[in-house]
Amino acid sequence: QVQLMESGGGSVAAGGSLTLTCETSADYQNYCMGWFRQAPGKGREGLANIAIDGSTRYQEPAKGRFTISRADNRTSLYLQMNKLIPEDTGVYYCASDPRVRICFENKYDDFGRRGQGTQVTVSS
Repeated sequence: QVQLMESGGGSVAAGGSLTLTCETSADYQNYCMGWFRQAPGKGREGLANIAIDGSTRYQEPAKGRFTISRADNRTSLYLQMNKLIPEDTGVYYCASDPRVRICFENKYDDFGRRGQGTQVTVSS
């Protein structure tokens, strides 16, 4: 069974940067890969995803500040986060799925594989 594991979270001052990494145990048709987050007391929200053709989609919280990328073999996924603000605090999750359409619908519960999350804390 393919497993996903996030890393790179931590504490950073507002205005700082972090890069999150998601490692998968195998390239098992990771045709759609994405990042989500859940802030304290809030629901999970989408940030960005990348499809097998390399096309990317960004949701509002990530536009202009975050960049999604992946390794060519699709076993690693990254999220470069710049200009962090306290509202970015939360648990960040990566997800993958063999169905490309998942990237366009971008619903966390539809992704077949999801990681355990990594904590990001941004202080003011």
